[in-house]
This record gives sequence, C-alpha cells and structure tokens, in this order.
Amino acid sequence: MSTVRIPPTLRTATGGAKQVLVPGGTVREVVARLIVLHPSLESQLIGPDGDLNRFVNAFLNDTDVRHLEALDTPVGEGDTLVLLPAMAGGCGT
Repeated sequence: MSTVRIPPTLRTATGGAKQVLVPGGTVREVVARLIVLHPSLESQLIGPDGDLNRFVNAFLNDTDVRHLEALDTPVGEGDTLVLLPAMAGGCGT
C-alpha cells in the first residue's frame, strides 16, 4: 500500500482524512482506487479525457510525476503520493 496525502482543499471528500492508504502498482491505479474509496474526488481529480485534471499536480516521493512516467509511474510499498489541485485567486489591486 502507498500513502496518498490529502491536501486541505480535498479533505471534505475524504471525511477529513489527511492520509489514505491505497493499493496500486502505478499512480493511475492508486488514483483510481482512491476514487473508488472516495467517489466525490473524481470530479476534482479527473478530467474529461479520463486523465488527471490539468490543474492537479501529482508528486510521488516529492517528484512531479510529469518528470517520471506520468500516470504510468510505478508505485511501491511505502511510497507517498501527493495530489495538489492548483490554487488561483488573490487580490486584483
């Protein structure tokens, strides 16, 4: 099992859990199983093409998966996956 760290913006979908243990051999499998456990995450994480939403950054052990094998990056026991939706906003002045 790998650990998926859940940022504060997604914790309402996980019942407040900061971390969720999820099985899977690739980032894609871990994300898919996370969504099975917490279905309301799907609209926040997955885009219309079935891949991660372009505004979601995924880091495996602190490395952006786009610099690895993207969603096909292998995930091992004890690895940590962090899913970070991009934040926007601020003052327009």
